[in-house]
Amino acid sequence: MMNYFLAFNWGELFKASMVLFAVIDVIGSVPLIIKIKEQSGDIHPARTSVVSLGIMIGFLILGESILKLFGVDVGSFAVAGSLILFAMSLEMILGVRLFRDSVSGKTASVVPLAFPIIAGAGTMTTLVSLRAEFQNINIVLAILINVLIVYVVLRLTKTIEHLLGPGGIAIMKKVFGIILLAIAVKLFTTNIAQIITSVTESL
Repeated sequence: MMNYFLAFNWGELFKASMVLFAVIDVIGSVPLIIKIKEQSGDIHPARTSVVSLGIMIGFLILGESILKLFGVDVGSFAVAGSLILFAMSLEMILGVRLFRDSVSGKTASVVPLAFPIIAGAGTMTTLVSLRAEFQNINIVLAILINVLIVYVVLRLTKTIEHLLGPGGIAIMKKVFGIILLAIAVKLFTTNIAQIITSVTESL
């Protein structure tokens, strides 16, 4: 337990929280959340938050083991993930649609809200990538902070949309898209350099 406290770092917590916030992009998803709410009749913020938390914590703990099962190292997964994040950032910046999500009204609080909108492929990729850089305690706390933000946003969806307006949401989406693009480039260059170094040393 003491080791966890010693591993805590405000800088890592802030960086991990910001990365997850940009990837989850719950503010940018407000229009989609409203659409799902209209289709399903209602959504349950607590259920969505708990399921999202379970998925993210579970993948943080077991993600690396699952990758090893398929013979994939974290660096390679991070490089592949950076390409997904790159595509996601282009969606946000250019307003194009590269990924297709099926929307069902029956279990909207879990599918598609908790998965794949909140805890989707981009989030899982980011968690494994963060684990290669930061201590687990800081990532777990960053997850908790972001799940709390998700809960608050889901509770205040209509208020947020009214305050920001379509223009405000569009601007925020593009800003976080640029941040996500920078994160994707950093993830790619850092991990591809490590892979090249590893391959070169093994020759």
